[in-house]
Amino acid sequence: MDNTTQQPVMPQLNRPAPDFTAKTTHGEKSLADYKGKWLVLFAHPSDFTPVCTTEFSGFATRAEDFKALNTELLGLSVDSVHSHIAWARSIKQNFGVEITFPIIADLNMKVAHAYGMIQPGASDTAAVRATFVIDPEGVLRAMLYYPMTNGRSVDEVVRLVKSLQTSDAHGVATPEAWQPGQPVIVPPPATLDAAEARASEGYEYTDWYFCKKAL
Repeated sequence: MDNTTQQPVMPQLNRPAPDFTAKTTHGEKSLADYKGKWLVLFAHPSDFTPVCTTEFSGFATRAEDFKALNTELLGLSVDSVHSHIAWARSIKQNFGVEITFPIIADLNMKVAHAYGMIQPGASDTAAVRATFVIDPEGVLRAMLYYPMTNGRSVDEVVRLVKSLQTSDAHGVATPEAWQPGQPVIVPPPATLDAAEARASEGYEYTDWYFCKKAL
């Protein structure tokens, strides 16, 4: 008998995000429904659990900030639609937070497996705290994975979307903990001559490979 644990299939950055069509608390949703918008797809292990409740409340509280970034939210767990509905109602009743975004009911774990959300080292039956940022062309741009015991930072997800959009719009990189309004990193030169000239190009110069500028 082969007792080898099946390893999760992992999606890849800068490749098309795995396609899906699934039942949600807002009816059937497909990846194609989000064409032209950024999408934050995030999984939680289970409804009616305390850490997940804080995370969903956090995403719901920042929903308008995501919308201002042309970004939609889509939750997921392996629970049923009816469980999701009951949980969303409980969050509104007990915490005063309305869950306005859809939640995928992934009972067969098809979406969870496609996105590598089922991690055998954590659980074979629940999705870990995984977050995926998908761009308007359906390309997977970022992935964040957290353990069952620790909630993720919604502020960081907002910051990450802003950072990705800034890099796309201006052809730049962003430093650690970058926030809008702060200097960005200029791509390093690709030739010796360009490296020699970099110091005189008017950037905030540290070395030929490390220069910043204001946007």
